[in-house]
Amino acid sequence: MEVMNKILSGSDATNRRLEFPAGSLWAFPMPDGQKSVEFVASDIHEQQWRLKVSVRNEGRYSKPWLKGEWGDYVHQKQLRKGDRVILTMNDEENGERSYRIGAERKHFGFWYSIDEQQ
Repeated sequence: MEVMNKILSGSDATNRRLEFPAGSLWAFPMPDGQKSVEFVASDIHEQQWRLKVSVRNEGRYSKPWLKGEWGDYVHQKQLRKGDRVILTMNDEENGERSYRIGAERKHFGFWYSIDEQQ
């Protein structure tokens, strides 16, 4: 199930955090009073990335961020503004959730997996 499908902004690609879509928070239930949740997402090569969704409650709206090893992921995949990141989630039979992360780049109007090019 797709959790997030986001085209990266310049700050997503250069800072050590990604502005996480608030509409995707449903995939990361947080108990009352908790402002973050950590999870592991695997890429196509089964490399695991330790990520963290944090919510900052300043101002009128909560502002979610994706942190953790996000900066390392961006660096290894050589992501840049305009690339697309897709995060999916599966509910396993044992009740656990598993997450997958992938990156794509648009070339001549078509999206290509960055992971498969590496």
